[in-house]
Amino acid sequence: MDRFDRIFNLHKLLVRARVPRSRAHLEAALEISRATLTRTIRDMRNFLGAPIEFDRVRNGYFYQTQTGGGRYELPGLWFNAEETMALLACQKLLSNLQPGLLDQEIEPIRARLEKQLAARQGGRGQLINRVRILDMSRRPPAAAVFGPLSTALTQRLQLRFGYDGRGAGTASERLVSPQRLVHYRDNWYLDAWDHDREALRSFAVERIRAAHAQSTPAHNIPDAELDAQLAAGYGIFSGPVAAWAVLRFTAVRARWVADEQWHPAQTHRWLEDGRYELSVPYSDARELLSDILKHGPDCEVIAPAELRAAAAAQLRAAAALYPPAGD
Repeated sequence: MDRFDRIFNLHKLLVRARVPRSRAHLEAALEISRATLTRTIRDMRNFLGAPIEFDRVRNGYFYQTQTGGGRYELPGLWFNAEETMALLACQKLLSNLQPGLLDQEIEPIRARLEKQLAARQGGRGQLINRVRILDMSRRPPAAAVFGPLSTALTQRLQLRFGYDGRGAGTASERLVSPQRLVHYRDNWYLDAWDHDREALRSFAVERIRAAHAQSTPAHNIPDAELDAQLAAGYGIFSGPVAAWAVLRFTAVRARWVADEQWHPAQTHRWLEDGRYELSVPYSDARELLSDILKHGPDCEVIAPAELRAAAAAQLRAAAALYPPAGD
């Protein structure tokens, strides 16, 4: 445990304590020696202004109540090792945000994170260079889209844009009230109220063209309604749950799938022979079928019958592309 972790963890112990904590308790909780605890308390008092007092009656350390009744907080940004690693991932994601998306708001946060990460390593900055986050199947949107999109989203204005839908293969013009941005599988989607269709829709941001924020205030949809309409089904496809898929994985594939979350509401059970059965809700089978088929013969669709038939049809079509040698 380095100096940052000792200070941060000691702070957490004291700020959460209802009664003074004994020296023995603090040494055991932090797994440090008496000399190290004494040095850490002294450094916090001298350099961070921590109001650490010792109660001789109850034989323990505590934080003196601040003027006005508030509790003491460490100045600046403080994170333990696990939180720093999580923030490293956040820093990488922030660095990959498209130009124009909250640049002014994000840059100070990103700079402070980089400083904090470098400080933990004595200024060497090695942790940032020793962790990779790989983007898979990323479809970069046009940089010009994010400026008006973020303006409309944060200022709660309607947004007009051209949209090249992949499903229909046609272009259309949309007037929407943007609700939220979703980063899903390394790509960006806009959840919005479509005024022409009078319904909630999800738009792939890389398919948006010529976006312009309007002066008209956006129509706000409650979060509960957004989740019910856009997050109940499987993956990015919206709509209420149409059915539950029951999938059965081989014992070998189960070693991986059992640790995965396919849907927040999923259920599972282990079979006696080591196979793993996963049940997930869905409203549109397209994305679910793609995830099923990538497991090949290691995943069997048990129910419903129409999903099983669709998976079988796609597997037969794929097999037809690879006839036996000599045919």
